[in-house]
Amino acid sequence: MENSRFGAFLRNRRFESFLNTNSEKGVVETPKVSVKDESVQRLRMNAFVDDDGWVSVIISWIRIVTCFVSMMVTTFIWASIMLVLIPWPYERIKQGNIYGHVTGRMLMWILGNPVKIEGVEYSNKRAIYISNHASPIDIFLIMWLTPKGTVGIAKKEIIWYPLFGQLYVLANHLRIDRSNPAAAIESMKQAARAVVKNNLSLIIFPEGTRSKNGRLLPFKKGFVHLALQSRLPIVPMVLTGTHLAWRKGSLHVRPAPLTVKYLPPISTENWSVSKIDDYVKMLHNLYAENLPRSQKPLP
Repeated sequence: MENSRFGAFLRNRRFESFLNTNSEKGVVETPKVSVKDESVQRLRMNAFVDDDGWVSVIISWIRIVTCFVSMMVTTFIWASIMLVLIPWPYERIKQGNIYGHVTGRMLMWILGNPVKIEGVEYSNKRAIYISNHASPIDIFLIMWLTPKGTVGIAKKEIIWYPLFGQLYVLANHLRIDRSNPAAAIESMKQAARAVVKNNLSLIIFPEGTRSKNGRLLPFKKGFVHLALQSRLPIVPMVLTGTHLAWRKGSLHVRPAPLTVKYLPPISTENWSVSKIDDYVKMLHNLYAENLPRSQKPLP
């Protein structure tokens, strides 16, 4: 069953590869998460019982199949709407966001994981939203919680992914040509120009791929390049617990509690190209300090 096309779809490997440039180390101090916050997160996770019994597995499979069928229905509905809106690109972007809000929230309701959202006052800014990535559930949360007028950035090959890829293109989201470094840089410049021209926000996973064990991976530089070209503030979204709820390589969704924490916007107005590595390190440190011990990067 793990090797089936349906299993491969549910593992969401197709959504995970965004920008693929290496980052280097810099030295910038970042604030630390409080002991109180760490203890609250630990208490929530301790209340979660990891049940691998057959009843739990069957319930999980029912939830997953229901998610898949429900997503197929909403995708067909919004694809039809966006076909009508072909002459109006910005309206298609907004409809894509509405699709994400409806579908993402519906999928999280079906899965049944308790979700705590913090920092909602920062959740509706025009900005570059970044998020750590450790589970397919991250995709559902991002679809649900990013504001209207937000576009994603994915590799251009996403168009070949059945159904979702075509809806992604119809929704006028941005694609990056990563066939060679020069093409990737030019694609990123075009993406930044489109965002500025249309007053859009961006959402991107700076790790560039999904973590296998929930621990934070090194950040790529792409999101900083986009910030330098658009001068949009960066709003970090820190996701915790999703790696326990839906583990890599598994089709068993567990009822682990999840937290989505928006951090205050970080201004990029005075950023300079010469300090790109410092900015990457600063944001990586910020995530490391705000993640629970089990998701912090190893030395």
